Amino acid sequence: MASARTSQRALIGVTALLFVGSAVATIAWSTSMSAIGAMPMPGGWSMSMTWMRMSGQTWAGAAASFVAMWTVMMIAMMLPSLVPMLIRYRRSVGDSGEARLAMLTAVVAVGYFTVWSALGVVVFPLGAALAAAELRLPVLARVVPVATGVVVMMAGALQLTRWKARHLEWDHDTRSHGCAMTADASTAWRHGLCLGVHCSYCCAGLTASFLALGAMDLRVTAVVTAAITLERLAPVSMRAARAVGVLGVITGALLIARG
Repeated sequence: MASARTSQRALIGVTALLFVGSAVATIAWSTSMSAIGAMPMPGGWSMSMTWMRMSGQTWAGAAASFVAMWTVMMIAMMLPSLVPMLIRYRRSVGDSGEARLAMLTAVVAVGYFTVWSALGVVVFPLGAALAAAELRLPVLARVVPVATGVVVMMAGALQLTRWKARHLEWDHDTRSHGCAMTADASTAWRHGLCLGVHCSYCCAGLTASFLALGAMDLRVTAVVTAAITLERLAPVSMRAARAVGVLGVITGALLIARG
């Protein structure tokens, strides 16, 4: 029992250091992007340079840079809610030896964040294509403030659905969901991927709001991180999710009215 407590404290210590490191990197990246500035657009808003190439940069280089920083940002945003899942995994595989258990836990975490990195690979070309369309079509740029409000409102409404409740229940379920938790790297990898996929489903609305409101905005990042953590760790998670959803609907309505 004492060994298990020591092991858990070590896990929390390592993840805390990783969180601090990723948070510092996220702040540094957001600050550097803010220093570059944004492009004023028709409709009274400004386009972030996140979706554009820097001078002398290829599109492949821009995509690689975005995915790298997206992954670091996702580590900072998702790690607080991942830790309880890692603890449950460690308990499910039993006594496998401290070194092996640490390795398997790391494999689960890598699998989990691989899913979020893959999402970044999808997000960048979509964001870059949308930014290019907005630059070419002023009429499209003018509706962006209202469209942002619509996205945030829909994302808030998603928080209130049974679909959201099912995915939150999945995240809190202590069972292995039909997968035998054997203490091997292959199972750990698959489990990490499974956690990542279901987490991305559960956070779909909040991720959409995050992208719509501004992925380089530290205030948006902090608020979305707090919302994700709250709904995962609160004693009554769906109640927290609904509260976040109501705030999202109200925020979206205000953005639409202002747009």
